[in-house]
Amino acid sequence: MDFETIQTDRAPAAIGTYSQAVRAGDTVYVSGQIPLVPETGEIVEGDVEAQIRRTFDNLLAVVEAAGASLAQVAKLTIYLTDLSHFPKVNEVMAEYFKPPYPARAALGVAALPKGVGVEMDAVVVANG
Repeated sequence: MDFETIQTDRAPAAIGTYSQAVRAGDTVYVSGQIPLVPETGEIVEGDVEAQIRRTFDNLLAVVEAAGASLAQVAKLTIYLTDLSHFPKVNEVMAEYFKPPYPARAALGVAALPKGVGVEMDAVVVANG
């Protein structure tokens, strides 16, 4: 099977040895997105809600670069350094996703790259 790398300037460039996303057949695997501003590579200014929104925006940009939409996200994983922010994730997520919602896991972690509070990755079924 051939793999296709997905890349967009509308999301932050990779900060390590990975691709923003990889397509394998009809499935797109989106790497973890954090709340970096694509144009500057800096962490978005503001509170945790601003970080959550920027992360969803970055995720959306990569999904759209793969020719898909958030409605085609089958699995979403959310990593939070503070699980007390989980209700805010749910609130903001409802603005980006409509039912049926994707399968989802939310994990509390000790730390994330660049000291951010949230990271998200996704599996997308992009078959047209």
